Amino acid sequence: MSRPRGALVMSRRTYEWLLTPARAARLAELLELPAEPVTDLAAPPARAALAAAEVLVTGWRGPSLPVELPNLRAVFHTAGTVRTLIPDELFDRGVRVVTAADAGAVPVAEYALAAILWANKQVLRSARWYARRRSLAARDDVPAAGNLGKRVGLVGASRVGRRVARLLAPFDVDVHVADPYLTEPDARDLGVTVRELDDLLADCDVVSLHAPATPATRQLFDARRLALLPDGATLINTARGALIDHDALLAELRTGRIDAILDVTDPEPLPPDSPYWTLPNVLLTPHHAGAYNPVEAGRQLDLVLDELARYLRGEPLRHELRPADRARMA
Repeated sequence: MSRPRGALVMSRRTYEWLLTPARAARLAELLELPAEPVTDLAAPPARAALAAAEVLVTGWRGPSLPVELPNLRAVFHTAGTVRTLIPDELFDRGVRVVTAADAGAVPVAEYALAAILWANKQVLRSARWYARRRSLAARDDVPAAGNLGKRVGLVGASRVGRRVARLLAPFDVDVHVADPYLTEPDARDLGVTVRELDDLLADCDVVSLHAPATPATRQLFDARRLALLPDGATLINTARGALIDHDALLAELRTGRIDAILDVTDPEPLPPDSPYWTLPNVLLTPHHAGAYNPVEAGRQLDLVLDELARYLRGEPLRHELRPADRARMA
């Protein structure tokens, strides 16, 4: 394979996370690259590198690409969405775009799986009762703790949502999914039951959110829908904070009847004086379910390197964005 000219467009931090010596060596075998990543589009060396590049490898927190890239043929993104990264004009010009969203879905789905199993064991509630009673008799206060026969609701058959459904397959839980795009054949393949959103909310012990943040889904979980959750249910959000009306959720949580595990919020982070920080029935984590660390991020670059090798060999790409994907990007 001949090495086309390329450039890395990403933040310095992402560059340092991704480019282990082994991965840097493999990338150098595939592309002719400048010595440094492009972190500032206004710098003269960056403009020259971009103008000459046929292939760009982009990353999380990198700058948005300009339209004037005369030699650009393909962009390989080492993260998920490219909505704010790649202008529509580049798509329309025929620039091919690959994302590592499938690799990025892995750690989020693993977090969601752990949270679902943990929620069905009612760990938050048992910990609260244990701290109050300081006796093993606290187990009697959570008689429904366990996964056998529980109903798990997944909102969104996204990459993450589908992966979570498959991860749940070995467990004795009943999985339901609400997604207007999920077909019955796909649902059978996943081993899940398709439900209307309101019915799912009213009928599941745990509800895990995996929908994109779009104008149509903003505050999808308002006061009316949150009130549908059964007493003792747990709401898990690893998707986007904007899916939930946080004032309405706060009102429900203050009653003590439901729990929440929130890896994302709106705003993010929450204000220092937000009541969410001290609610006993809420677990907050700092948007780290995804690949926001050196341990997880490498999986995404590995996917990109495999795709880049296929591109150079003229083989079909497995993770290329299609026009329909663009319309549904978060």
